Amino acid sequence: MSESHPEQLLNDVASLPALPGVYRYFDAQDQVLYVGKAINLKKRVSSYFQKNHGGTRIGHMVSKIVRMETTVVRSEAEALLLENNLIKALSPKYNILFRDDKTYPYLKMTGVSKPGKWAEPGQSESEASGKSGGGSPLAAEFSRVSYYRGGVEKKHRYFGPYPSAWAVKEAILLMQKVFRLRTCEDPVFSNRTRPCLLYQIKRCSAPCVGHISADDYAHDVANAEKFLRGDAQEVLKKLESRMMAHADRLEFEQAAELRNQVAALSNVLHQQSVDNVSDRDVDILAVKVQGGKACVNLAMVRGGRHLGDRPYFPVHVEDASGLEDTEESAEVPTSVEAQVLEAFLSQHYIDVPMPSALVVSEPVDKALIHALSAQVGFKVSVVHQPREQRRAWLDMAQTNAALQLARLLAEEGSQQARTRALADALDLTLDNLEDLRIECFDISHTAGEATQASCVVFHHHKMQNAEYRRYNIEGITPGDDYAAMRQVLTRRYSKLAEALAEAKHAGQTPAGTGRLPDLVLVDGGKGQVAMAREVFAGLGLDLSLIVGVEKGEGRKVGLEELVFADGRDKVYLGSDSAALMLVAQIRDEAHRFAITGMRAQRAKVRVGGSKLEDIPGIGPKRRAKLLQRFGGVRGVALAGVEDIATVEGISRELAEEIYRALH
Repeated sequence: MSESHPEQLLNDVASLPALPGVYRYFDAQDQVLYVGKAINLKKRVSSYFQKNHGGTRIGHMVSKIVRMETTVVRSEAEALLLENNLIKALSPKYNILFRDDKTYPYLKMTGVSKPGKWAEPGQSESEASGKSGGGSPLAAEFSRVSYYRGGVEKKHRYFGPYPSAWAVKEAILLMQKVFRLRTCEDPVFSNRTRPCLLYQIKRCSAPCVGHISADDYAHDVANAEKFLRGDAQEVLKKLESRMMAHADRLEFEQAAELRNQVAALSNVLHQQSVDNVSDRDVDILAVKVQGGKACVNLAMVRGGRHLGDRPYFPVHVEDASGLEDTEESAEVPTSVEAQVLEAFLSQHYIDVPMPSALVVSEPVDKALIHALSAQVGFKVSVVHQPREQRRAWLDMAQTNAALQLARLLAEEGSQQARTRALADALDLTLDNLEDLRIECFDISHTAGEATQASCVVFHHHKMQNAEYRRYNIEGITPGDDYAAMRQVLTRRYSKLAEALAEAKHAGQTPAGTGRLPDLVLVDGGKGQVAMAREVFAGLGLDLSLIVGVEKGEGRKVGLEELVFADGRDKVYLGSDSAALMLVAQIRDEAHRFAITGMRAQRAKVRVGGSKLEDIPGIGPKRRAKLLQRFGGVRGVALAGVEDIATVEGISRELAEEIYRALH
């Protein structure tokens, strides 16, 4: 095996030190193949080249290695952390990869927690605060609860992360029902003169108009924070104590309010079973592997409440399985499930907060747990065979993992069947259906305003969102869809046609993005297809690639016909055809992508096509004052010059400039 490798590579392997570190293998195209860690670099890396791996996956990978890079570290823990940072950054072909571009949502409370003087059980709250609840309250004094994604700021408090947006919104609704905290934005809060509907339905205590003092509201905020952290019983006892104190002083209206709050909280505790808070923050992870695919189901318990779960589907599971079995520290081969779980733990918690307890469906390497503990700065406990409540949580996670994986396999099978049906219906000659690439175009506008064209891509049996493109259409008669189609196709394929012509002249075969799609769909009938044919003929491209999706009689779904640019007769696939389902799916996605872009462009045009920060003389401070005064850009656009000029720091001349820019 080693005879087929470059001499320099073998020399590099022979000179490796017997120290812990991370190694990276590269192929002839300088693409990273695999990233691995080792307690002993020399021993670990040499095992790849000294053994005959035959036709195994390891053998296939090793046969492609032409270059290697290594990094020496101080310990196995450092090697593990570096390995998984590199895996996440480089996306090697033979490593198990977890790709998730979405950040986790949080529940956000604005402002720093400052409860002030709280009323004791025998003291009225107005006496404790020294305020009557009237006056003009400031938004900063009253914390707001909201849904949030992104980086955290120290001046606010964040609870979570939550597995889904739905879970955060349920928690916010709970904060409204039980603690009556505000959810309105600061500009709305500052400009209210009477309570909103939420006050009427007892979902907010109306701090915006002084119906509750700052200290009383801070008391509710503190109770909400304790509840979110799992101190539900303590909150319940304090509410009951305050209720009895009001009753003793014959303040029955205040006592009734607290009674309702206690009842609402008790109901929540009963429904969500959060009275047992022995486990406050726990992640439960279950793995299911089947048919070359895998699912890791992550369930989250925060503050003693089960918030729901979230499935993850790694890639390269089949290529990566078995590569770690040769690790010199492993006494027995590791199962694929355990490999997937360890890859998830290593990659997922690089940039996601980690709880102090994990419940897992597979045994986990102790070295990995020590490394994760060192990374987060506290001891992380892992339970493989849990009991009681944890057992129930794990069983639920395992069931969900199996269901999610079955759904994925069914969807992929269905999508592959659709791809095969379309290839058969159009007589497409492909060596591998996986390579079928379809690009679809659509035009969207409103009476000629803000015309946009969209290009969506179908490849590898699914829509490729990262390759979508929008084109702003300019210089045409408003509403001329044919001219818009000519422009977008010319812009999309003119440079590609030139590259193909040059490659053909040089006797080369372009690859990657230099390859034409196997099918170009346009949303329209004979007119749109004729325009596409004109563009392709001018560029010297194959006319057989163009297919128009013409709406059927009465524009009914399922009656669409395919129109060809090369002179073939129209084709009706049938309303129940799997091929037509795929065509409709791609066409509808192009329409969705075009119309959302058009609406955004139209909204921008209708407020003058200019943002406040683009106006000379408007910096961050003046912009903030304008937005706070008028509640947003649209509010500024609706204001007159005189109103704008009343904002601090805005002169009459600048107000006129702002008005002109937004109109």
